[in-house]
Amino acid sequence: MNVRPCPASCQEWELPFLAEPERVAPLRRAVRLNLTRWGLPALIDAAQLCLTELVTNVITHVGVKTPTWVAVSLKGAHLRIEVRDPDAGTLPKPLRVAPTQEDGRGLSLVAAVADRWGVSPHDHGKTTWCELATGFAEPAARVGDPRDMRAEALLTLYGSRPLLPAPQTSRLSRATAEEAAIGVIADLLHWLSAYDGDPDYALDLAQVRFEAEAGAAG
Repeated sequence: MNVRPCPASCQEWELPFLAEPERVAPLRRAVRLNLTRWGLPALIDAAQLCLTELVTNVITHVGVKTPTWVAVSLKGAHLRIEVRDPDAGTLPKPLRVAPTQEDGRGLSLVAAVADRWGVSPHDHGKTTWCELATGFAEPAARVGDPRDMRAEALLTLYGSRPLLPAPQTSRLSRATAEEAAIGVIADLLHWLSAYDGDPDYALDLAQVRFEAEAGAAG
């Protein structure tokens, strides 16, 4: 089962599959792998449980081999798990079951484990989702510094827009942002060299300007 990662600027993956019991174990392994990479090992058990129950709900109530999509994303202070299927006819809801009854507890477990959950109908079916708190703070609002805005515009045109991470975000996110910025700087130095510029001189001037502006801002 090949997980299709999002661009490096975000932490998200999405996977289409046919809803079958044998697909659950690979999906659980994918959750473990990604949450480990994102620095969220404490959420693995809860995320695996929620994903298992949401996928099992499709298998049980929509049908085996139903074309289904799963998406797991890390945005802000929550990990979001989505399972999308083509049936918008019946919206899932927790059932009241007897203490000795084994089946029918799926969404009740999701509701108990997740911070919030819901069902969103749409033109092509429905999406059942839940969110788990990561313990990260929401990214603080940043004042629109023109230098930051120009840098982000450049990174967007470059094809990768890593949002500058807050201190509470994961090491992976921080490393991704730094790698993208370094790539842009290196390419600009190559461009200067190709047009008979002096990359070392330009880099020294840029460093001097950065230190001067940083000192003035402090």
